[in-house]
Amino acid sequence: MPSSISRVNRASSPTERRSPTGPRSAQLYYEAKLGAERFVPGLWGWVVPLTIFTCALGLRLYGLNNPHALIFDETYYAKDAYALLLAGYELEWPSGADDDWLAGDPQPTHEGAYVVHPPLGKWLIALGIIPFGVEEAMGWRFSSAVAGALGALLIALIAQRMFRSVILGGVAGSLTAVEGHHLVMSRVALLDIFLMLFVLAAFGALLADRYSGRRRLAEWAAQTPAESQQWAHGPALMWRPWRLAAGVLLGCAIAVKLSALSFVLVFGIMVVLWDLQARRALGVRRWVRSGLLYDALPAMVTVLPVAAVTYLASWTGWLVSEDGWGRQAYDPTPTGLAGIVPSAVRALWNYHSSAADFHTGLESGHEYASHPLTWLFMGRPVSMHYQGLGQGEEYAHTGSVCPAESCSSAIVDLANPMIWWAGTIGLAVVLGLWLGRRDWRYGAILSGVLAGGAVWLLFPDRTMFFFYTISYHPFIILAVVVLGSLVLRAGTGPVSREGTTRHASGIVSAQQRNTVIVLCFVLLAVAVSIFFWPVWTAELLPYEQWRLRMWVQSWI
Repeated sequence: MPSSISRVNRASSPTERRSPTGPRSAQLYYEAKLGAERFVPGLWGWVVPLTIFTCALGLRLYGLNNPHALIFDETYYAKDAYALLLAGYELEWPSGADDDWLAGDPQPTHEGAYVVHPPLGKWLIALGIIPFGVEEAMGWRFSSAVAGALGALLIALIAQRMFRSVILGGVAGSLTAVEGHHLVMSRVALLDIFLMLFVLAAFGALLADRYSGRRRLAEWAAQTPAESQQWAHGPALMWRPWRLAAGVLLGCAIAVKLSALSFVLVFGIMVVLWDLQARRALGVRRWVRSGLLYDALPAMVTVLPVAAVTYLASWTGWLVSEDGWGRQAYDPTPTGLAGIVPSAVRALWNYHSSAADFHTGLESGHEYASHPLTWLFMGRPVSMHYQGLGQGEEYAHTGSVCPAESCSSAIVDLANPMIWWAGTIGLAVVLGLWLGRRDWRYGAILSGVLAGGAVWLLFPDRTMFFFYTISYHPFIILAVVVLGSLVLRAGTGPVSREGTTRHASGIVSAQQRNTVIVLCFVLLAVAVSIFFWPVWTAELLPYEQWRLRMWVQSWI
């Protein structure tokens, strides 16, 4: 269960609570007590993340047209995106539609198609088709590339704020920019990279709400007399724009894939615990009651409706249509309260009932299916494209000629082993630290992994794939950052474990050494990514070179 409730030494009396003198010093005191001190990263706090964004975007756009083919599930989502541009809802496609598509002449039918995923992710894919068309693969993959680069930017900013370190923010962003799983999912027209982006952005909004809300509590505490009866419950923080923004972003995440509902639940529990802990740390006497009444209840009656309206808005094209699949599937003579519900909404409810049955009952076998318990060990990544050629044959997608006896072109959704396995170790460390210290940051990281990964354990017989892990990929990166933060702090305290005082020169030397260690890890991770780059981007290489990168038999 995610939790940020930490051990705090609450004052035994109002007088002890107000130890500093002066309103400004009192507010700073309470901000420190609540862990909401202001952090000003300066110019580098923007230069580093924006540089990472630029590099990440370049890596994702480079060679994006290769292969010029609808690979894996692109055959569904790219064509659905094009249909949305034409009709506002998904359309059926005739036999041989992929060949027509690749020839630059897509010809869907006029019949509405039954699809099981909401439309927002496909609308985002369509945004790339508008300027680039379908003549080049850049068109249907461009939006994914931008979403992936934005994800690298966001994780850099989030890690920077969580750990109050520009260096650690740069580590998080750099690892994300070069990590293979993230890279592959940013270079294909699938929905999951958009799910990741909205989930991460919602987490960032909740993080901003946490800091702003606690600073408002600190301001209230500094201005409220210690003997005031208001200390029984504390203030009601009604207007929380960052929390509303999180509601919009979570609604967008659900509008990409319904599996985002698990993030709504887990993040909801997480922020309630944050609010309760804030009031308890502040010294509010009835912190449970006031936290639930003043924080949790307003969040429930504002954020959830905002998320629901956002989700509903993503279906506008289908709702205003007459011919979308299932659009007329509603009871024409409803009874009771159902009579006041618009027919389009009743039809949408029926649609979702059918989709829910599909998702929970999906048990068809697949060559690259895998169990969630194997995901953290990268037991079965997904091969999205593979083409073998003989010596002298031309690779049609780039014009390259096979120089060896046999060659391979592949796109394998394979994570950078060094980063991914370090993240798995990091999660074990984070769990141990959370159990021992109850640091809210560790609980937040575990919450993201719980929402994105553990939820699939509820459906053990469902067909599942490794690429589902992209939804909680940022939290794997944050687990690696935790390891980096521990390394940076090693030997830098004023007093050693033996109780001796460290000299300033020794502390500086330890800081320099630790920084070099962390940077070496990042550079080594980049080197590993360079090694695996060809099997992430469909480059043509000799078969032996492809096989050299398949370290585990189950990766093939």
